[in-house]
Amino acid sequence: MKYLFQHIKGDRAIWAIVAILAVFSFMPVYSASTNLVYVVGNGSTLGHLVKHIVLLISGFAIIYGVHKIPYRYFSGGSVLMLPVVILLLIFTMSQGTLIGGANASRWIRIPFVGIGFQTSTLAGLVLMVYVSRYLARNKEKRIQFKESLLQMWLPVGVVLILVLPANFSTTAIFFTMILLLAYIGGYPLKYIGYILGIGLFSLLFFILVAKAFPDAMPNRIHTWQSRLENFSNPNGTENYQVEKAKIAIATGGPIGKGPGKSVQKNFLPQSSSDFIYAIIIEEYGLIGALLVVFIYFLLLFRILITAKKANTVFATLLVVAVGIPIVFQALINMAVAVNILPVTGQTLPLISSGGTSIWMTCFGLGMILSVSASKNETEETILDDNPLDILHETI
Repeated sequence: MKYLFQHIKGDRAIWAIVAILAVFSFMPVYSASTNLVYVVGNGSTLGHLVKHIVLLISGFAIIYGVHKIPYRYFSGGSVLMLPVVILLLIFTMSQGTLIGGANASRWIRIPFVGIGFQTSTLAGLVLMVYVSRYLARNKEKRIQFKESLLQMWLPVGVVLILVLPANFSTTAIFFTMILLLAYIGGYPLKYIGYILGIGLFSLLFFILVAKAFPDAMPNRIHTWQSRLENFSNPNGTENYQVEKAKIAIATGGPIGKGPGKSVQKNFLPQSSSDFIYAIIIEEYGLIGALLVVFIYFLLLFRILITAKKANTVFATLLVVAVGIPIVFQALINMAVAVNILPVTGQTLPLISSGGTSIWMTCFGLGMILSVSASKNETEETILDDNPLDILHETI
């Protein structure tokens, strides 16, 4: 153990939080996978648990490898990776995988491995780092709106347009996080208003085009519309997933039914991924639910501390860019499970099963730990006015 601690750098609290979430996930994933085994007829519960453990081990390997890379290399890496992810998104749209006979155009299959990969998740991570790079390089300059349209917002727009047809919720998260990052990074507030207006207009235009040409994107607009209608109309037909999730939560009580004793896991689709929080509440009760929320907020607290201690503009923005979305995604997943938000398809980071989510979350955490491990290094550009001070002044 002493040898291990000698070779891991960065915030030890973040390492501990990640380990706690990973270990805690074993039992919920093992329990919830019975739906895939006995209802869908896919593999065995032990097989799903072993797969999840292997994905987590590979995720920790990613964290370890990435946190050894000096964080300044991620700046140039985002520029090199941006064309790659755009090509991957185009390929994904044209070669999307069929899952259960349905079009799942957000996935591609990795050859020789047999694992599905969600390219939009990688694209979002690269995009956040790219925007951090632009804001850091222009921190001391007077930003011209037309110039920023070409250098920052054009790549952002291209990526979001390619992600939107298959995954509206992910697009909305990316767009919201980029606007928040731009605000923290000192991008003029009136320009953010312009971009928000352009984004909303573009979304409306996309919906109108999709309505006019329904064969181009079958079922997507209908799916968004039905989810919003089911959520906003309390007297309407409730989504089957939401109904079963509510039953799971209502029967959980203060302390839950106990590990592995969930009943609704046998009826709730996506019980090991999108709706795993409902299973956690049923098995571990209100105490378990609040404990999970507390751990994610503790992770957020450590992320903000790392950002505050960073000694360069890019380091601060990088931590915010890749760290805040992890916690934001967790809150969205939990809000969907308790019916505060409509169904989005977002997983619970480090707890839900799923390779792409685990890997990209671990890659982002590796970047944060790289900044944390390098916070004592001196670089040519030192941040005198930390971008997070903007938030403190606002509050």
